[in-house]
Amino acid sequence: MEIDQARLEEFLAAFTADAAAAQSAVCAYVGDALGLYTAMAGAGPLTTDEVARRTDTDERYVREWLSNQAAGGYVAYDPEADTFELPPEQASVLADPHSPVHLPGVFEITGAMWASADRLVDAFRTGEGVGWEEHDQRLYRGVERLFGPMYRSQLVDEWIPALDGVEERLRDGARVADVGCGHGVSTIAMAHAYPDSSFVGLDYHAPSIAAASKAAAEARVGNRVAFEIAEADALPDGEFDLVAMFDCLHDMGDPVAAATNVRERLTADGTLLLVEPMAGDGLADNLHPIGRMAYAVSTAVCTPASLAQDGARALGAQAGQARLTDVLNEAGFSHVRRAASTPFNLILEVRP
Repeated sequence: MEIDQARLEEFLAAFTADAAAAQSAVCAYVGDALGLYTAMAGAGPLTTDEVARRTDTDERYVREWLSNQAAGGYVAYDPEADTFELPPEQASVLADPHSPVHLPGVFEITGAMWASADRLVDAFRTGEGVGWEEHDQRLYRGVERLFGPMYRSQLVDEWIPALDGVEERLRDGARVADVGCGHGVSTIAMAHAYPDSSFVGLDYHAPSIAAASKAAAEARVGNRVAFEIAEADALPDGEFDLVAMFDCLHDMGDPVAAATNVRERLTADGTLLLVEPMAGDGLADNLHPIGRMAYAVSTAVCTPASLAQDGARALGAQAGQARLTDVLNEAGFSHVRRAASTPFNLILEVRP
């Protein structure tokens, strides 16, 4: 084949940037784990000695780490003073757990993906799934840290108010199920906001349910929140005014069965709040950095999780509204409306 030199150089530049980012993710993981970003936030310019003293770490390691961070634009470097500073914009992403764009959980998820990489190689050859429960524990902690800030900042203030009549019902007192609740961040956020309603969080992953129960007790909402180990197609008896599913329907082996069970448990005027990763309806619509990241996680985590379950529908993390609507229609829902969206989230109001 004849090589186009300009295209080769363009790809080599892109590859080098990817390799630098991939390897630097290890440094970001270490900085997050050691509290280096937190120690630098709001502190102004610091020498390597000052950063090391603030974090009780070794200066030589810190200098190499800061050099990597400066090369990537994560910190600013002053060559005359030989100091490093974490700008406020970077701090909001790397060091502020209350920021809606606090994203270091991505690095924990990436670590878990690498830990499962050899298992994934085998799965590619056999077509077998890799269950959610089979992954390194950093996956579950990373998901909580990544999605938690988004849920806390937008769920109550923006997403629920965008649903027709749901906020008023929650204020008056409603029965709510949070399917695939994980560590319970979304369940606890709703319980804080709507004290007259009762909530049950459901997840088949026992360690996540244990973590959610502990978090609810610490948040002092345990009197109106219960967490149970359960499959998505096995909601507790009785009717619910609201069922929420956050970033989990696409992971399920049989999303139609899960959605059907939700429909059967809703009150006559109940609502399913479905939050899924933002995606267009075709591959060409998703060929951008966010889509690339979503497809990577989908390849390593979401699609294998579905293939490990009965049904093995394997929607993937970039299903898009059209395919999701097909699933929901198949489950007996006739009303599917995009109520809100963010660069990362698609929020659907779903009713029978």
